[in-house]
Amino acid sequence: MIGPDYVTTMAAYNRWQNEQLLSAADGLDESARRLERGAFFGSIHATLNHILWGDQIWMHRLADAPAPRARSIAESLTQCATWADLKSARRGFDQVLVDWASTLDRDRLDGELHWFSGSMGRDLRKPRWLLVTHMFNHQTHHRGQVHAMLTAAGAKLGDTDLPFMPAP
Repeated sequence: MIGPDYVTTMAAYNRWQNEQLLSAADGLDESARRLERGAFFGSIHATLNHILWGDQIWMHRLADAPAPRARSIAESLTQCATWADLKSARRGFDQVLVDWASTLDRDRLDGELHWFSGSMGRDLRKPRWLLVTHMFNHQTHHRGQVHAMLTAAGAKLGDTDLPFMPAP
């Protein structure tokens, strides 16, 4: 099982990596960010939208954060229509994650969460600690796709290795 230190570390890592992706993507024009690149969600913009939505839906389930505007995975790809809106929403939600992590105790990682999964079309029940781990794993998985798309577009990115994360 994970503990609060893991969650705090991963929330900081998430913010660090998202900032690197946003900064690198800022160097591309709008058409390059929206270009279909053959990734699972197509473009850099759509994939970043989906990562944000995933964080929002899990935090809605885990911490009673407001539900995302998008109601499905398909809608998640366009929930922030402009680059400025996406950057602002991402940075704001990264702070929500960091703040939540800083107040988390072991008891809030115990027990199970019961929810209806739209993607699976059924009710599910899983350990809370596993779902928190999944949220961070989901981010990392899709950020890797964005990193590859940005690299292919000629953007320069920094380190992604957790041991090299700057101290807060």
